[in-house]
Amino acid sequence: MKSSKITHQEAESPNASATEGFVRGRLTWLSYWMLGYFAFLEAVLGPLMPFMRGDLRLSYTLASLHFSAFALGSVVIGTIADRLTAWRGRSVSFWGGGFGMAAGTLLVALSPVAVGTIAGAFLMGLLGGLLLITIQAVLADRHGRWSPVALTEANVVASGFALLAPVTVGLVTGAGLVWRVALLPSIVFLLIIATVYRSVPLPRPEKALAHHAETSSRKARLPLAYWAFWCLIALATGVEWCVGYWGASFLATNTAFSKADAAAAMGAFFLAMLVGRYTGSRLSRVLPAPAILVAALVVALLGFPLFWLPPLPPVRVVGLFIVGLGLANVYPLGVALGTAAAPGQTDRASARLAIAGGGSVFLAPLILGALADHVGIGSAFGIVVPMLLLALLAAGLAGRAHVRASVSARAS
Repeated sequence: MKSSKITHQEAESPNASATEGFVRGRLTWLSYWMLGYFAFLEAVLGPLMPFMRGDLRLSYTLASLHFSAFALGSVVIGTIADRLTAWRGRSVSFWGGGFGMAAGTLLVALSPVAVGTIAGAFLMGLLGGLLLITIQAVLADRHGRWSPVALTEANVVASGFALLAPVTVGLVTGAGLVWRVALLPSIVFLLIIATVYRSVPLPRPEKALAHHAETSSRKARLPLAYWAFWCLIALATGVEWCVGYWGASFLATNTAFSKADAAAAMGAFFLAMLVGRYTGSRLSRVLPAPAILVAALVVALLGFPLFWLPPLPPVRVVGLFIVGLGLANVYPLGVALGTAAAPGQTDRASARLAIAGGGSVFLAPLILGALADHVGIGSAFGIVVPMLLLALLAAGLAGRAHVRASVSARAS
């Protein structure tokens, strides 16, 4: 394997053959940083929610509409992103998505009423989802058979930025500043990245173009193996963001933590995601990705009762860390295996995966929030257990479908 160093070759030839080994160039690093930007803004709504609820006087159900609006935006863009990219090109989808997400963020930061903050969250999900879909497709096309490594590494960076979200909220609110200030550093970061990487070209979906003649007369179906991973991502993402969005509110209500301490404690979850994804990026080079997925979900199942049930706050934080450690690699490996299961259709496959993730984020935290208004947030968190069990079942079925598809591909 070649050294994973930055080379000028990638900037000149974004679609360089994956057979050259795994090489990180400016395009790869741009994708990593922009995924980090997306992850920070996706993660920050959860730690902010206790402060938003107090400031805007929101019920759990109304507060959950922010999460659902973000997710609904991702679902909507997932139905049209591949056609939008085919029409306007990946550069427009990439940078338009990035700056559009910034516009939604500013709306959340500046609006004095819930209608405005919910609308801002929807815009963040809509155009941030376009950015996410494009990043995933770009990395899949650029790195080919190394895409599990690239996507896992990208999510290591994303986890690092997600970890900064509760830390930033804790520092800002702990210093006596209004919660809205915590959203502003992401805008500055985007401007810096756009300045440094504005000349980097994005790859054209060459594989998709090669299949154009075959698919123009009939819409190619995404294979069964792809849909197995689609279901896995829907379930695991729902669990991840039930914890990510409502974890701070759960800790603030069911432990002795203050709101600021509860927001900061969520850093354990995002730190675990960072550690887990870094470990996963190493393991994915030597172990089968389907096996890593199953093992990861078992870890999450073992950790969740420690977060949910014990009365001692430190034990809950340890459980929160274990849950994050288990969930860390499910999404990036699921995306890598799902897009690999649909060769020549990376933009379309990535867009449909956004529907899986966004749809689940739309429903799961909303259901949990509605239940919390009736039975309390502690009891409402019980919905996570069956979701994890179903995700484990989906991982086993997806792994079998992946093996069958690989054997069939080699035979043909």
